[in-house]
Amino acid sequence: MMKKGLTYSNVLLVPKKTPLSSRSEACVKTKFTKNIELNVPLVSANMVTVTEHDMAIAMARRGGLGVIHQFGTIEEQAEEVRKVKRSTSYIIEDPISIQSNATMEDAVNLMQEKSVTSILVKDRDQLVGIFTKRDYLFENDLRKPINLVMTPKERLITAEYGIDLNEAKKILHQHRIEKLPLMSDGKVRGLVTTKDISRLEKWSQACRDKRGRLRVAAAIGVRDTIERARVLIDAGVDLLVLDVAHAHSDFVIEKLKELKATFPIDVMVGNIGTAEAAKDLIEAGADGLKVGIGPSKVCSTRIVSGAGMPQLTAVMNVVSVAKQYGIPVTADGGMKYPGDVSKAIAAGASSIYSGSFFAGTDEAPGMIIMKDGKRYKKYHGSASYESNHARQETQHKKQFKKRLDLFVEGVSNLVDYKGPVSEVIKYLVKGLRSGISYCGARNIAEMHTKAEFIEITSESWRESTTRGMKVSE
Repeated sequence: MMKKGLTYSNVLLVPKKTPLSSRSEACVKTKFTKNIELNVPLVSANMVTVTEHDMAIAMARRGGLGVIHQFGTIEEQAEEVRKVKRSTSYIIEDPISIQSNATMEDAVNLMQEKSVTSILVKDRDQLVGIFTKRDYLFENDLRKPINLVMTPKERLITAEYGIDLNEAKKILHQHRIEKLPLMSDGKVRGLVTTKDISRLEKWSQACRDKRGRLRVAAAIGVRDTIERARVLIDAGVDLLVLDVAHAHSDFVIEKLKELKATFPIDVMVGNIGTAEAAKDLIEAGADGLKVGIGPSKVCSTRIVSGAGMPQLTAVMNVVSVAKQYGIPVTADGGMKYPGDVSKAIAAGASSIYSGSFFAGTDEAPGMIIMKDGKRYKKYHGSASYESNHARQETQHKKQFKKRLDLFVEGVSNLVDYKGPVSEVIKYLVKGLRSGISYCGARNIAEMHTKAEFIEITSESWRESTTRGMKVSE
């Protein structure tokens, strides 16, 4: 007998008695992989029009995670990772520096390249001063040596490396300074800034590593896997996403084993849609599984190849095996409404992975486009012609003006401009907390055990929907 596959619009969650006095009490902490925890189960996808450093920073600050796309050079991707890791931390390790004989123009260019407002000035690896934005704000001649305008070492307040954060705050406040170099054996080992401390306190629910830096993931493929992984790990990436359209293959399994044997880092693997794929990849070393074969609106895999798996059934298939091994599952794509997030997690996923929810926001790459009096941003699939064309130009280091003969399993379109991604995140989290409450649960783990689905008719679905609720395109 032919199997039956269901997607999110085919089911509803059965309402149950809730133990919560308020939906806001529902806990949404979860795991993305075996060793990476999230304060909210939302992950922005590794798509050119979705996740670069701005999106990854915004996602991590609000408790989620961003996955930097791989559709550029290895160094470009690594630099995106570095920007996220440098954006906030307890202590800036190995702070950016410049030699004392450099010009102000050299210093300003370096600061702009690294997206910082100050740099340390060194001479033969010894600290001699600090150069900040205020030193050149009204300067007309940027050809001057920075040692003429910097704050010299004798006027700097420093502290010993390893100082407690609260003690560092006291020193910054006492001396009314914004930068505190940390010294060890006469050399600079780190830097504490008032700006970073303010960020730490403002984003108390942020997803951080042990050093207080925002967490960030990065995607890799199966072509330059080890080389790209090594550079990304050196840049500070927290985990890797081995991202392949059809990950249940001997080649992907081989690459996964090689990755796990070479680097001590968590690896999320996808995309898959069956229990058999889950078992094979887990036994090869996967620390997390990504589920979704063709559910996205910008993915045409099912139409082009005729293959795929309805997303709710796909999640359940993979979870049926993954839970036996304690491996988290993330549901990738197919979600149009906040309630779909609840359904995906109720089906056993620990997190959701999306491009459509986060595309069109301020933090998504690309310009705002005006059309017929409305604002839009571009959004296209990773296997679309646009992404493949750009990838070819990157690989061959030249522009192709003529249309290339490329195999395409994705599409490109415009999505409504949505404003800051923080509002989208807030909306999705509220919906999930409500879903947890309706399942009679207190948290995601309880939701997994208490959730009950009911299959509905097309008329029931039409009865369920209202205008103005969609947050994705």
